[in-house]
Amino acid sequence: MNVTIKRYAILAASLYLAACSSVSVVTDYDKSAVFQNYKTYSLVPSDDQMPLAPSVEAAFQNTLRTQLGARSLVEVSENADLHIVRRLSTQEKLSVHQSSSMSYGAPYRYGHYGSWTGAPAGYTDVSQYTQGTLVLDFVDAKTQKLVFRGTGSATVDKPETNAEHIKEVVEKIVQDYPVQAH
Repeated sequence: MNVTIKRYAILAASLYLAACSSVSVVTDYDKSAVFQNYKTYSLVPSDDQMPLAPSVEAAFQNTLRTQLGARSLVEVSENADLHIVRRLSTQEKLSVHQSSSMSYGAPYRYGHYGSWTGAPAGYTDVSQYTQGTLVLDFVDAKTQKLVFRGTGSATVDKPETNAEHIKEVVEKIVQDYPVQAH
């Protein structure tokens, strides 16, 4: 019985932590590409390269090197197997949260309880934020064909938070980079 409860507690905690992730990532790749042939990469600037704050740039490059190194990819200055093109964008967003009337209170096991007296019954909360999006394109240097793309988004805030977000985005993108057995 205790083992079952512990398993449910661990599962619930894992789901909660996954839901609390501050970034979202989507990846896709060319199923016909032979990823084991890619041993080296170089960062190639895009035409519309948006500059990053120095701490965020350092976090991006260090995380990318570490994560790709764990996948046996080495950064080189020329003659790379893969060109990695980074694109960044930001967009202003609105978040709208509407509450229902709480005048009758919320139900729970023993009946209903009243709402907090400071909360208006039936209100709308609107907040504005900036969403940053990072796209990493992995392009076969010989064929100029896109073989892997990762897109990650997070809220843009202060430099320390942005550095943490970009690390998390890069880690999640590279985690999905296909690794084939030799």
